[in-house]
Amino acid sequence: MRVLAFRHVPFEGLGLIEPALRLRHSEVDYADLYQPGATPPDIARYDGLIFMGGPMSVNDDLPFLREEIAFIRQAIARRQPILGICLGSQLIARAMGATVRRNFAKEIGWYGVQFTPAATGDRLFGGLSQETVFHWHGETFDLPADAELLASSDLCRNQAFRVGEHVYGLQFHLEVTPEMIADWCIQDENCGDVRELEAAIDPFFNAARMVALSAQVFGNWCELLQVRP
Repeated sequence: MRVLAFRHVPFEGLGLIEPALRLRHSEVDYADLYQPGATPPDIARYDGLIFMGGPMSVNDDLPFLREEIAFIRQAIARRQPILGICLGSQLIARAMGATVRRNFAKEIGWYGVQFTPAATGDRLFGGLSQETVFHWHGETFDLPADAELLASSDLCRNQAFRVGEHVYGLQFHLEVTPEMIADWCIQDENCGDVRELEAAIDPFFNAARMVALSAQVFGNWCELLQVRP
């Protein structure tokens, strides 16, 4: 299998998604369209696409985000599996005609998510009910048409969704390692958010459970690639 990951800043990489891919002998290429002169990829060469997070907004007038939205629409048309994380989930929502807007509160740090009844039989989240996961976002999205809501939190209703069998958006971050969280907290792009926090984030707070949870969810996503028609 071969997967293409779209990054938006150097410090938001695959994290705990990478071990799940490596375990299944999946090759990974990266599309860094935010870099000047980046060559647009041929997405037809890949079994699945992953769109990572980033500190920018889908509503920013950025050419590389417009390119990615076009790629998402092409992938949906050919039933190519897509996974969006945080900004990536918002890009999917926008590509499918939904509104992305400022949430009433920022959600930064460790917060609980509750999985909906629709998640009970879902290929990625089946068997989960409530988990404490990592968040870093100030925006949210309306659900795309025909989307199934899979998870919610107290501060943000639309935390995870699925459209059809192949398109998943996760507002929260299951992919982060403690090292990634610590690094995010010192990045210039995130300093404004960090100054607003009432207490410092503990990167190791739920680290062991995140490893197990990410192995399950991202492992299931990798299995989805193998059964693609």
